[in-house]
Amino acid sequence: MTDLPSWRDTSTRTAVLDLVAAVTTGPDALPVEERVAVFDNDGTLWAEKPMPVQLHFLVEQWARAAAADPALAQTEPYRAASTGDLAWLGAAIDKHYAGDDSDLRPLIAAVVAVQAGRSVGDYADEVRAFLDTAVHPALGLPYRYATYQPMRELLDLLRAHGFTAYITSGGDRDFMRPFTEDYYGVAPEQVVGSSLGLTFDEAKADVVYGSTFSFLDDGPEKPVRIWSRTGRRPVLAVGNSNGDVPMLAYAAAHPRGLALLIHHDDPHRGDPPYDAGAEQALATAAEDGWTVVSVRDDWAQVFPVPSSDSPSRSTVGAAGGAAGTGPRDGTQAP
Repeated sequence: MTDLPSWRDTSTRTAVLDLVAAVTTGPDALPVEERVAVFDNDGTLWAEKPMPVQLHFLVEQWARAAAADPALAQTEPYRAASTGDLAWLGAAIDKHYAGDDSDLRPLIAAVVAVQAGRSVGDYADEVRAFLDTAVHPALGLPYRYATYQPMRELLDLLRAHGFTAYITSGGDRDFMRPFTEDYYGVAPEQVVGSSLGLTFDEAKADVVYGSTFSFLDDGPEKPVRIWSRTGRRPVLAVGNSNGDVPMLAYAAAHPRGLALLIHHDDPHRGDPPYDAGAEQALATAAEDGWTVVSVRDDWAQVFPVPSSDSPSRSTVGAAGGAAGTGPRDGTQAP
């Protein structure tokens, strides 16, 4: 079977295959325990436009909270969630990647508010229930089919050659853990992400979420969390945004390291083209010689092919929001 079949035969694919061969074969092969690869999630392993999947989940929760307490609907992000006008949320994320966290603070406070007091198990069940019914608003298919087929193939290739792959994302670690093994083959203990404060409830004999935010796994925090979890410098890192620059630089500084930056530049397939939130990453990649993965030029196929019984729906849940009934014109069957 051809390695990376959904990748076009370009210099980018060659760079990936050359790295794998160089560190896994011959007298200079890295020991298996040193074959560490790290991946961002949103925009790297699955689609993040028109909004990250976790944000879709949160929007539904905020809309329910605003319906129960109308006073909340006068403040962000509850107003955006209750009206279906999600422009504020998108702008808050773009401002964060541009270095302005003024709108990120109320957003994080709302995340804490909806999770406080829940057990980690109950939260995981809610995430699974959401993903069982939610669909990508443009593709009209379950989110498992909004994962990037080329990246799933890369994860499979790395595992076949003794790599341990970690997801290290600015998203909530505990939102990702319920599905990463199923979607990507990445076990829960290999997921590194942002976290709310946790505490042990002795009466319930369970771990529950507190009323504080612990840390945001983004920007310079990513290499710190990678080291804390793995005790190693990764030999491969893959990201797509400004928040991934320190992680990519961390891997690129490995004597054998490769930094891959996903560039969403295809007007017909996958996420719509965007550079917002990736300007610094693209500039650094050009300056430091990182490998840029062009969705347009390097990927022959973007999404996995859905099974024949996959439901197609056209709702974004309680928030309303822009919804689609199927793939955008020009998109191959995902």
